[in-house]
Amino acid sequence: MEYRRLGKSGLQVSTLSFGSWVTFSKQINDKRADELMGIAYDNGINFFDNAEVYALGESENMMGRVLKKKKWDRTSIVLSSKVFFGWRGVNNKPNQTGLSRKHVIEACDEALKRMQTDYLDLYFCHRADKNTPIEETVLAMNTLIQQGKILYWGTSEWSAVEIMEAHRVAEKYRLIGPTMEQPQYNLFERQKVELDFADIYSNVGLGTTIWSPLATGLLTGKYNDGVPKGARLGLQGFDWLADRWLEKEKIDKVKKLASVAKELNCTLAQMSIAWCALNPNVSTVILGATKKEQLNDNLKSLEIVSKLTPAIIDKIEKIMKNKPTKASF
Repeated sequence: MEYRRLGKSGLQVSTLSFGSWVTFSKQINDKRADELMGIAYDNGINFFDNAEVYALGESENMMGRVLKKKKWDRTSIVLSSKVFFGWRGVNNKPNQTGLSRKHVIEACDEALKRMQTDYLDLYFCHRADKNTPIEETVLAMNTLIQQGKILYWGTSEWSAVEIMEAHRVAEKYRLIGPTMEQPQYNLFERQKVELDFADIYSNVGLGTTIWSPLATGLLTGKYNDGVPKGARLGLQGFDWLADRWLEKEKIDKVKKLASVAKELNCTLAQMSIAWCALNPNVSTVILGATKKEQLNDNLKSLEIVSKLTPAIIDKIEKIMKNKPTKASF
C-alpha cells in the first residue's frame, strides 16, 4: 500500500481506502463487513469512511461493532463521519439536519456513540448549508477540535467558492479551516477535482478523499447488459442513481474502455481506480465492496498506475471526450 499526505496536513492516508456508503446494512451484514474491513486493513488500508446518513445511522453502528470486535490499535486507523442530512430520514425535525452549531456538535456525539470511539480523525460537512452562517459552522468545527472529538474537519460536495469562504472566515477569526474535501471523481465526473479546485490545492493545500471512482459500479462493466440481481443500482430507493448512470452513451463508452483495460491486462475496475489514483491531487480513493473477490480485485489497482502511460491516457481521453477545459464558477 502507498500512503499520501492529506493535503498540507501531516496526516497520512492510504491511497486506497474503504467506505460504507450503500453497502453497510443495505447490502452486507456484520459478518461480511468484518471480513471486508479485515481484508482492507491487512492490505494496508488505514482510512475507513462513514456518515450519519448512511443507512440512517446503521452503517456507523455496524462499523462500530466490527471495530469493537477487531480491537485494532486505534492510532493505526483513520475514521470519518459526515454531518448534514441527519439520520432520522423523514422523521428529522428542525435542528436535526444542517450545519448549525447545535446539529454539528450533537451529530458528532451521536456518531462517536454509534462507532464506539472517543474521537473521529476526519469530520466532513456533507453538503454546504445555505441556511447557516459559515462563521457558525467553522466555529463549531473548531470547537470540536479543541474538545478533542475530531482531529481534522473538511467538506463534501462543496464548491470551490464555498471552500475558500470557509478558509477566509477561519483566517479572519484565527480558527482552524477545512483540511479536505470529499468530491465525486471518476472518468465521468471530472470538473471539480481537475479544474474547479486547481488553485485551492496550492493556495490552502486541499486534500481530497474521492468517492465513487467506479461511477456507482458502471465502470466495472457489470451494467453493460442490464442490472444484475443485488446490484446497488437495482436497490429500492436508488432509482435516482440508475436514472443518472444507466444511459446508452455512458455504457457505450464503458464498453470501449474495456478494450483499453484488456490491453493493460487488467480489469476495467482496476484501470478506472488507477486512473483516479494517478492524479497527484487525489489523497485517497474510497473503495466500496460487497464481496471479498471484488475488494481483492480493486486492491490490485495501484499496480496499474505505472502502466497508465501518456499513450494509454490519450486513448482513454479519446473515448471519454470530457476533459474539463473551463471552470464552472
